[in-house]
Amino acid sequence: MQTHSRRTFVVGAALAATACAARPLFGRSQAAKSPFRISVINDEISPDFDHVCSVVSRDFGLNWIELRSMWGKNTMDLSDAQIAEAKKILAKYNLQVTDIASPLFKTDWPGAPRSPYGSKGDMHGAVEVAFKHQDELLDRAISLAKQFNTGKVRCFDFWRLDDVAPYRDAIDEKLRSAAEIAGKQDILLVLENEFECNTATGREAARTLSAIPSPHLALNWDPANAVMRGELDAFPAAWETLPKNRVHHCHVKNAVKNADGKIEWSPVGKGFIDWTAQFRALQQIGYRDAVSLETHWHGAATPEESTRISWAGMKQALKDSGAL
Repeated sequence: MQTHSRRTFVVGAALAATACAARPLFGRSQAAKSPFRISVINDEISPDFDHVCSVVSRDFGLNWIELRSMWGKNTMDLSDAQIAEAKKILAKYNLQVTDIASPLFKTDWPGAPRSPYGSKGDMHGAVEVAFKHQDELLDRAISLAKQFNTGKVRCFDFWRLDDVAPYRDAIDEKLRSAAEIAGKQDILLVLENEFECNTATGREAARTLSAIPSPHLALNWDPANAVMRGELDAFPAAWETLPKNRVHHCHVKNAVKNADGKIEWSPVGKGFIDWTAQFRALQQIGYRDAVSLETHWHGAATPEESTRISWAGMKQALKDSGAL
């Protein structure tokens, strides 16, 4: 894996962004033929939800969007009026929602040492909710999923502990219990392997899923998050450890090792994850759920321009894999 500098990524960015902005990268009918629900996490583009939906629908030519925050507020905190407005905007651009990207269980485990990875104020508009209020957060996420006509809610595995072993069984039981509550309302919890949480890598995700065999808990596979946690062989090696029938969401971003040897985010087309090969692997298992762009890399002038550059790389990988 070669190292890359930020300057390397930005070279040619203006041309790429201009090309992407000038016309749709492909028609929505073409995206609809993909085996995947190709999507973008909305706030990776802008807090202006109408503008975001215009970009996703008209410029990117997509039919799906993932909801995390809008208008400077996490989706969990939207008022009834804002929910109604968001639904009108989705209808205006004929977009469907892949899932509610909630911050559920992104908090400290009670009784454990305070995690060094606890909230640093960057939770996409959400204020960290204490453990005692997580059940209320779950209820809210389920309600939002129903209002936005999706059957999935994203969750996490609590802020990462240096030694999770004494708490692991209790954490597993909490995840299982939440999944059962969601399942009774026909909602699937998709656990993201998050690099600052206790399930961070592919191998850790395989362990968690094995410990919690509930049909109402699935995986939001994010190989770049695994790389950020140090699992540099997230794909293909760690991928092979996963129970493929329980992968029901996928976040698309990338990471590289910079000149100083530190892992940092990168555009989708450059990094440890070979997304062409990952998309092929998803097709081979009969995957039919979302592949959702979660840019994270902010090497261009604006979040939108960074997302356009990453989207160009994602689109090319989709084409090269035969998924478009």
